Amino acid sequence: MKKKYKIGYTTGVYDMFHIGHLNLLKKAKEQCDYLIVGVTIDELVSYKKKIAIIPFEERLEIVKQISYVDEVVAQKNMNKMEAWEKYAFDAMFVGDDWKGSATWHQFELEFAEVGVAIEYLPYTKGTSSTQLRQTIQLINGK
Repeated sequence: MKKKYKIGYTTGVYDMFHIGHLNLLKKAKEQCDYLIVGVTIDELVSYKKKIAIIPFEERLEIVKQISYVDEVVAQKNMNKMEAWEKYAFDAMFVGDDWKGSATWHQFELEFAEVGVAIEYLPYTKGTSSTQLRQTIQLINGK
């Protein structure tokens, strides 16, 4: 079966790697021949108003070992157009929990001008790094 896109790109923190991360990477790879994954550097994780539990180099290595991933790069800033200029992808994959946000609406407009599709993939309900953090805090009585 022919894939819909030649090069796909997605990014994430991938802290406390879980089934939701794996599902997103699998669904992205099903739609492209070559999947590039940007792993967010520790200094940039602060955009989520938290710190990474797993250090960047370890998160990078975990993602490198996923069979759906063809290339892993460091995401050093949130500029998706800069990433496109560097990696020349024709599709950007993101969880559908971002759909409708002002940020992603702007990305849709910018990418439409250069012929890049944004594909929103289903968010895995029931597991998230935020939920894992909350569970750990409950267990530790904090």
